[in-house]
Amino acid sequence: MKLLLHPAYCPDIVTFAAIVQHEIVWEVEDNYQKQTYRNRCYICTDQGKHMMNIPIRHTGGNQGRQKYRDVRLDNTYNWQRQHWRTLQTAYRTSPFFEFYEEDLAPVYHRRFGFLLDFNLEAIAIICNLVHIEMPQSKTTSYEESPKGIYDGRFLIHSKKDPLPFPMRYHQVFADRHGFVLNVSVLDLLFNMGTTSLTELQELTLPFNG
Repeated sequence: MKLLLHPAYCPDIVTFAAIVQHEIVWEVEDNYQKQTYRNRCYICTDQGKHMMNIPIRHTGGNQGRQKYRDVRLDNTYNWQRQHWRTLQTAYRTSPFFEFYEEDLAPVYHRRFGFLLDFNLEAIAIICNLVHIEMPQSKTTSYEESPKGIYDGRFLIHSKKDPLPFPMRYHQVFADRHGFVLNVSVLDLLFNMGTTSLTELQELTLPFNG
């Protein structure tokens, strides 16, 4: 099935399972919206579920709107360094963090100007780590009701109703906080390593039909 998705920041497990299981077209012609997974993701720390938020520069045109592809990162402080240190602190005791650390680190040390470019690069690295091809197809215009493709753009909304999530796997701090549902795919990767692809392939998605 061909699936239309927004490039999210280190996508959640359901979204990444969709990337693994379907032919993806990236939505790059939409307007940017606040409070979405475009610039935030959730991980597990010793304090429980934790949001990492990418700061952006709000410089929209008419009515404050701007295209997602035009959204610039606010690099006035080193948020990349902060996010990388947060990941190191959260996952340094996980079974596979050291195994993937060297490959993931560059996206947090290279300076980016645009949010979309950063997200696509991060997704490309994660695709490589789970041994799948990075989807290359992108939209060339915005369609509110696209034809011939399943519209998965709702997955970008952080306020969406939770989807069924039957997957369970070992999480570092589960003994303190219980199992935390559907956080960033990085959590799965750092905890499950080379079996992550199988987990993603086998996850039942409610929109598979």
